[in-house]
Amino acid sequence: MYENGVRALQRHDYQGAATQFRTIIERYPEERELQERSHLYLRVCERETARQPPTPQTPQERVYAATVALNAGDTATALDHLRRALGDAPDSDHAHYIMSVALASKGDAAQALEHLRQAISLNPETRALARQDPDLEAVRNVDGFRDLLDNSSGNARGKARKRR
Repeated sequence: MYENGVRALQRHDYQGAATQFRTIIERYPEERELQERSHLYLRVCERETARQPPTPQTPQERVYAATVALNAGDTATALDHLRRALGDAPDSDHAHYIMSVALASKGDAAQALEHLRQAISLNPETRALARQDPDLEAVRNVDGFRDLLDNSSGNARGKARKRR
């Protein structure tokens, strides 16, 4: 049981290891050395478990986790969270917008613009945010970026001219 707990600890399975060490503590109170080591490892497991943030479950939690990962410079984790969020909520303008930011930071301008286009089509107010967002600086000079941001105003002007 002790060896199973140590192996679980080495695999970073802190909850599984903690279960093993708690069982040892309960079943073998007379084994002083085993108790001491089990208590020590149990504290390590509890400390590590407390450090780990909960796994995001909802699309909104995944977008938030992606934003935190992006701010920490972990684009790969951010993209993973965003793909899952969009899998569950393909009409989330916020998820598409953050995906465009993540892809822009990765240098994937074509996909960044596609997600930005989707975000704007789902929520036209996103256009104003994109105009000023420094996180989109990497795609600001890419063909199509300006057209994407000016698209609705141009369409509105064109419709107004046709009506006259």
